[in-house]
Amino acid sequence: MTDFILEACVDSVESALAAARGGASRLELCGSLVIGGTTPNPWLFQEIRKHTDIRIHVLIRPRFGDFCYTNEEFVLIREAVKEFRKLGAEGVVIGCLKPDGTMNMEQMKILMEEAEGMSVTLHRAFDVCADPYETMEQAISLGIDTILTSGQKNVCTLGADLLRDLVEKSAGRIKIQVGSGVNAAVIREIYPKTGATAFHMSGKKTLDSEMKYRKEGVNMGLPSLSEFEVWRTDETAIREARQVLDQFEGK
Repeated sequence: MTDFILEACVDSVESALAAARGGASRLELCGSLVIGGTTPNPWLFQEIRKHTDIRIHVLIRPRFGDFCYTNEEFVLIREAVKEFRKLGAEGVVIGCLKPDGTMNMEQMKILMEEAEGMSVTLHRAFDVCADPYETMEQAISLGIDTILTSGQKNVCTLGADLLRDLVEKSAGRIKIQVGSGVNAAVIREIYPKTGATAFHMSGKKTLDSEMKYRKEGVNMGLPSLSEFEVWRTDETAIREARQVLDQFEGK
C-alpha cells in the first residue's frame, strides 16, 4: 500500500490545530506565510505542541527573498536549526544557494550536521536552482529526506513534467513532495501524472478581521495587503485533500 503524506503549511496555532483535525500527516511551521514563510518564533512551536502531538517540521528562512545568504544570515539559520532541534521539532526545512544558482554545499553540510537526528526537507530554493537534476543528486548525497517543489513553476500543475521526471530519477532515494497550488482537485490531477505521493498545502481561507473600528490609509506592511484580513488554514480543505489521498491508498 502506498504511504501518502499530506503536509499542511501553517503560521498560527489556530491553523495548526485545524490542519491536525483535518487529517494532515504533519505540519510545516512558518512565520509570515503572506510573504512566503519565514522562521517562526519558538513560542509558537511550544504553544502548538501543548495542544497536539502531530509531527512538526520547521521552516528555517531568516527573511523574504532569495536563498543566497550572507555570513550573518547563515549564523541565524544555523542557530535556528539548533534551537528547534533542542525544542524537539521532528524536522527542519532548509535551503541555501550560491549566486550562480547551485546549492551551497558548504553551508548545507553544516546545517545537516546541526540537524542530526531530524528529518530534513530541501525547500523551494530548489525551484529557483539552475539544474534541478544535479541539485537533487546533491540533496541525496547530503542525506536530505525530502525535496519540496512545484516543478520549478509558479504552480505545481504547470510543473508536472519535471515532477514526474524527478520522481522517476529519484527512484525512491529521496521523497519528492509537491507544493504550490495544491488542493484536493490538484492532488487528484497530479498524482496519476507524476506518481508523487507527498503533498504540501496551506488550505488557507481569508477571514475578516474582528476589528470594528478601522483606521483607513495606514499600512503596517505592504500597501497591497489589507490590515483587516487574516489567513487561516481551512480544516475542510485539508480534510478534502486527505480524502482524495485515502481513495488512492485504497486502490
